[in-house]
Amino acid sequence: MDLLNSFLNLVVPPASLVMLAFAWPALCFVNGCEWLYNNFYSENMEDKVVIITGASSDIGEASSFQIAYEYAKRKANLVLVARRENRLPGISQNARFMGAGHIITIAADVVKEEDCRRFVSETINVFGRVDHLVNTASLGHTFFFEEVTDTSIFPRLLDINFWGNVYPTFVALPYLHESNGRVVVNASVENWLPLPRMSLYASAKAALVTFYESLRFELNDEVGITIATHGWIGIEMTKGKFMLEDGAEMQWKEEREVHVAGGPVEDFARLIVSGACRGDTYVKFPSWYDVFLLYRVFAPHVLNWTFRLLISSEGARRTSLIGTGRPLLEGPPARPRLEGTSPRQVLSSPSSFFSQYSPSSSFSQYSP
Repeated sequence: MDLLNSFLNLVVPPASLVMLAFAWPALCFVNGCEWLYNNFYSENMEDKVVIITGASSDIGEASSFQIAYEYAKRKANLVLVARRENRLPGISQNARFMGAGHIITIAADVVKEEDCRRFVSETINVFGRVDHLVNTASLGHTFFFEEVTDTSIFPRLLDINFWGNVYPTFVALPYLHESNGRVVVNASVENWLPLPRMSLYASAKAALVTFYESLRFELNDEVGITIATHGWIGIEMTKGKFMLEDGAEMQWKEEREVHVAGGPVEDFARLIVSGACRGDTYVKFPSWYDVFLLYRVFAPHVLNWTFRLLISSEGARRTSLIGTGRPLLEGPPARPRLEGTSPRQVLSSPSSFFSQYSPSSSFSQYSP
């Protein structure tokens, strides 16, 4: 058996690459035909019911509720769920102006199963059905793992990024079966391409994607699942008014002004909704990141060397201390060293910039 495995280790990888190279034109043609067919017979969302969790992001128009606006343009009925309901009236008014049918807003915590049961039950009481469940609640971090002194943030990060998606799905599944509905989950390229300062976030997203890919087989297409993954989308955050709560909690913000390069965010929202309506299993923005998968499988050392070179070129290691349990240092504003990274901006002065997970990276900030 060991001899057989050794032989297959040598033969299968190159043979698979050769077969894929020859089959690539045919695969592109088949995928193109499938894309055209799905576009022509895209799901009509008029009067259908969409639950969107994590809808009260603090980052303004370019946040996860762009997804709500895209569904509104398709005349869907919306259920907007967030911890702070006072954030939602403005979103619902804009969505109604864009063409949404009926809209209800519900204050709930998606990491609590009882809250998830409550907002799903309220949805059924009002509309009688659920067609799409869109999970967008996420939270990132900016610290190196070994610098943490207060580990109470660990379960919080995993709760929001993993259980905050699993609980709503678990509760809504019986109703999604009835409507042959769909679950839309927002993930990130970091689930398979982890980067420094993101260890817990990347781990939670990897678990999340694996969960939904396994669930897809269990559901046997009776309920569709669309996994949306994004790369590193540019964002600039300035003029923040920041507030830390509960010691090692992440940087929860009650007020801030944010200036976002909103084009990519809106494009990603549009791709998510159109992909979900087409019945796509994956939505990727941008899709060229997939080439790194080949390097990870067939030349992992090259990929590792590349990232180490990029990281070392930035000079001495610097980090944001927010979320570590250590005191923050005051200092003059500084520009991010790496713009467009997700879910964080790499900062030399955390007192003037905020690295909470942004819409460019997850389309949602989990709002307490």
